Amino acid sequence: MARLWVGSRKGLFRYHLGAAGWALAGPPAFLAAPVTAVLEDGRDGAIYAALSHGHFGCKLHRSDDGGKTWVELPAPAYPPSDAPDAPALELIWVIAPGGADEPGALWAGTIPGGLFRSDDRGASWRLCTGLWDRPERQTWAGGGYDHPGLHSILVDPRASAHVTVAVSTGGVWTTFDRGLSWRLGGAGLRADYMPPGQEYDPLMQDVHRLAAAPGDPDRVWCQHHCGIFVSDDGGVSFRESRAVRPSAFGFAVVADPNDRDHAWFVPAIKDELRVPVDARLVVTETHDGGSHFTSLSRGLPQTDAYDLIYRHALAIDDAGQALAMGSTTGNLWLSDNRGADWRLLSAHLPPIACLAFAP
Repeated sequence: MARLWVGSRKGLFRYHLGAAGWALAGPPAFLAAPVTAVLEDGRDGAIYAALSHGHFGCKLHRSDDGGKTWVELPAPAYPPSDAPDAPALELIWVIAPGGADEPGALWAGTIPGGLFRSDDRGASWRLCTGLWDRPERQTWAGGGYDHPGLHSILVDPRASAHVTVAVSTGGVWTTFDRGLSWRLGGAGLRADYMPPGQEYDPLMQDVHRLAAAPGDPDRVWCQHHCGIFVSDDGGVSFRESRAVRPSAFGFAVVADPNDRDHAWFVPAIKDELRVPVDARLVVTETHDGGSHFTSLSRGLPQTDAYDLIYRHALAIDDAGQALAMGSTTGNLWLSDNRGADWRLLSAHLPPIACLAFAP
């Protein structure tokens, strides 16, 4: 039975696909707690949920029985320090599985810009100091948050030691040795908020999200604060997609697992507005590697729509057929035909931060 996990400001919801279609399966887990990241690990079926409890801090939980029961795990933690500006965990923004050849390995991206690794299914974590200690990190800055955040983690299925990450705001970084050493990529990304002559500085890039298809991990899609970019070399360099309508700004992107030239985005008006263009919610799609885009709107609200789709709130299943999308106003849509038609699953959920299909 197919599953869709919905992480919201008020808990983790589970939808199942049964004979009558998609339906909510039972009450939410962690009711009233903001869920900031969710992962169902296809290697062993474990489900991970990251929570942000405000005064109580960030928490991490794992379920080994499909979400019926949960155990609390230690959250990633920065080294203790007496310094007044010592870093502390503010948010677990993404959890990603390691390679198929490294069972139990997990990666976690956090605010303030740290990358952590676990080799024991989340029972313990270590900070990847190879990235944290890079002198360039001192130039990183917050995007929508006060501090930098690491939100995208791509593990190369051909070689699990090869990992690419993205930081808002700090650019695209790649390791070939499981985080011991790093190199800065992102050549060709453009930040129009920078002074003249500094727009292409790879350290100044506010990457919103990276996505890559498992079948062709060299093709990396980037939804950037200033546009949509495409890479053919794993994120070392990018080219910009021009004349994207109705907008090249957005937060979310997903890649077709079976077609390197096919990807989906959700556009909006940027900066101080962050709402759909002309109050019409659409999903944009490219079939030719970002040269041309079409808008998909059947089943989506075309008047008075003010839904914003966050980075991790657009998801695609492993078959590349089903898409799910959740908004800041608590609306949840699903498409069974690759975005051509959408239907509203719920209009009454809390604001949605992240979605994940079961593998």
